[in-house]
Amino acid sequence: MAIVEVTIAPMGTGTPSISKYVAACHKVLEEAKDLKHQLTPMATIIEGDLDRILAVIRQMHEVPFGEGAQRVSTFIRIDDRRDKELTMAGKIKAVTDKLQGGK
Repeated sequence: MAIVEVTIAPMGTGTPSISKYVAACHKVLEEAKDLKHQLTPMATIIEGDLDRILAVIRQMHEVPFGEGAQRVSTFIRIDDRRDKELTMAGKIKAVTDKLQGGK
């Protein structure tokens, strides 16, 4: 199980707005029912099997080209922990527990 942060930024679109491209990329992600995901203001977080996530990101990377972008920059950050189960909820809980005085 891995957690991956991805940002897909189209370039050469003629406008600074990229929300339509983000929405189109998320349609691909929503079809991947075996992956959990969370849209944030600056990126998308995906949880699941790393090979599967990377395959879906590859599909997402192609979306802006299909929408007319001339260039696409994709940033991927991977958190792949092997000693215990890694989840988005677990990572958040670890921090909130500490904020509340826990260990």
